Amino acid sequence: MPNDQQLATLQHIAGLAPVIPVVVVDAVAQAVGLARALVAGGIPAIEITLRTPAALDAIRAVAAEVEGAVVGVGTVLTPEQLDAAWKAGARFAVSPGSSPRLLAAAREHELPWLPGAATASECMHLMDEGYRLLKFFPAEAAGGVAALKGIGGPLPQLGFVATGGIGPDNAASYLKLPNLHAVGGSWLTPADAVQSGDWARIEALAKAAKGFGAG
Repeated sequence: MPNDQQLATLQHIAGLAPVIPVVVVDAVAQAVGLARALVAGGIPAIEITLRTPAALDAIRAVAAEVEGAVVGVGTVLTPEQLDAAWKAGARFAVSPGSSPRLLAAAREHELPWLPGAATASECMHLMDEGYRLLKFFPAEAAGGVAALKGIGGPLPQLGFVATGGIGPDNAASYLKLPNLHAVGGSWLTPADAVQSGDWARIEALAKAAKGFGAG
């Protein structure tokens, strides 16, 4: 069960900006410039996914070198990945779902963890485990705004970060929901901009995304 401090940390991180970028890094050399551009654009919480061999080293570099960045780890599937990310300097962890092994490891771990859920039953199970902030994934495929609104009726004590199929055209509709803390998306860090080191473009995308939280 997460402790009060871990829950408060997750809620704080989810409230730093309306969007948490979901980042795939192919080379450690890309990570620092990319993270600095996001922070300069007003998006400090950054989820670097464990989808490439460079991910843990990228987390380590951002944690050490980018002032103002709150670097997290995504696509955590095993207890071993949770521990490796913590040792690399991650401040939060995100998973697409949950498993008995991962739940057991998270109970004993210091790293705040955001487990994923897509159904009311999954949400209720994670509530029983003490979680009050969840990742709603895959958001669009699981019913999108209507599904989150529906879940919020019987489960008003839960908050969500929605990820999966969300972009600049529909992010604002999610962020109007009272149970939605933030959205996650990859559109802030397009692959061509990352590969070419076009940090100005990424900063501009971050500034635009920051605006989704206005009003």
